[in-house]
Amino acid sequence: MDYFSDFDFSGFFTTRDIAFFVFLIIFLIASKWRVYEKAGQPGWAVLIPFYNFYILLKIVGKPDWWVLLLFVPIVNMVVGIYVIHLLSKCFGQGLGFTLGLILLSFIFYPILGFGYAKYLGPLSEKKNE
Repeated sequence: MDYFSDFDFSGFFTTRDIAFFVFLIIFLIASKWRVYEKAGQPGWAVLIPFYNFYILLKIVGKPDWWVLLLFVPIVNMVVGIYVIHLLSKCFGQGLGFTLGLILLSFIFYPILGFGYAKYLGPLSEKKNE
């Protein structure tokens, strides 16, 4: 039995919607690419799954083995949020900016990548407290 036989998908997304989402994805990739480059890492790393998290761990100063935590349910979400918070701290930002990176990434990653934020290094967490 086909559950979707009565539903018409033809008008679900318009060409304009798809073009907008493609533009948004490319813009986010470019923003993260620039963030990685500001931190002295290769920007192309954002394109490779798992390797991009490995490089992000280097940026925030955490051990390499934390990549394995991505495979542990629930722990991966907690570690992901913590690493984003550390990234925020590495650029001299606080908790509010971390929430922006999580909830409104299409606004806050470009601010980090293309704005005036400077990479302070992984020890910036202690400098800001």
